[in-house]
Amino acid sequence: MSDELWEEFHTVVNMTSRELREWLSVASAGEETEEVPDAAGDPTSRQVLGVLGKRRTDLTEEDVRVMRRVCAIVRGERGADMEPQAGGVQWRHGLMNIGHDPLKPT
Repeated sequence: MSDELWEEFHTVVNMTSRELREWLSVASAGEETEEVPDAAGDPTSRQVLGVLGKRRTDLTEEDVRVMRRVCAIVRGERGADMEPQAGGVQWRHGLMNIGHDPLKPT
């Protein structure tokens, strides 16, 4: 894995693992059900959490694929301008599910 990918991932994923875990727990909670904390969020969300908890030397090929996918999604949605912006609620929440809060400075 390249230095560039490592740096880009940790730039576009601007939420800490704690912030992301808490967000996923809240976002997954419903009136009648609440997800088990480790099962909150979709598979990509949980993979991002896994990557955030690893050292660079411990990353797997799947982790690298997830990192590339997340970088592509965030750059595709945000473009080169990563200045904080509100956008629509669904748009923001979709990005937050993969660890990028568009209201937070990168």
